[in-house]
Amino acid sequence: MINKLSNYYRRKFWSSERYARHQGVKIGKNCDIQIINFGSEPYLIEIGNHVQITSGTKFFTHGGAWILREKFPKIDFFGKIIIGDNVYIGNNTLIMPGVTIGDNVAIGAGSVVTKDIPSNCVAVGTPARVIKSYDEYKEKMIPQFDLIDGLNSKEKKEYLIKKHNLDKS
Repeated sequence: MINKLSNYYRRKFWSSERYARHQGVKIGKNCDIQIINFGSEPYLIEIGNHVQITSGTKFFTHGGAWILREKFPKIDFFGKIIIGDNVYIGNNTLIMPGVTIGDNVAIGAGSVVTKDIPSNCVAVGTPARVIKSYDEYKEKMIPQFDLIDGLNSKEKKEYLIKKHNLDKS
């Protein structure tokens, strides 16, 4: 009972990153982890430096063996998940066992990553597939980015309302 209460406390009051580390996930420096669902074998997950994992993302480190258990009762399948450096993983992404995501990668929201994603690219879809290079993404997106880091919420709101012509006065 004490163990259940301790675990509840950790999930509720610790940061996602602190909880993940406690569960055995290896996490690099300067990461933004917005999830707590690292599956049943979190110690099989390695996350590099400067990685953002957004809400709703789920990691699966095992599965698929159930249908073979009548014939092979002790069978199971596990796969290590490795996330490289400088990676963004969009909301509600599913990452399957045995997947490696390289460095400088953006994974689009809602993607299902079923196989390795190489470095320096953008991948989206179900299953996730590479749609452009990191350099193509950078060239397209840099003109669209907003330099608002450091603004407080009021300043940010004013900036975005003005930018998107939402001021009705």
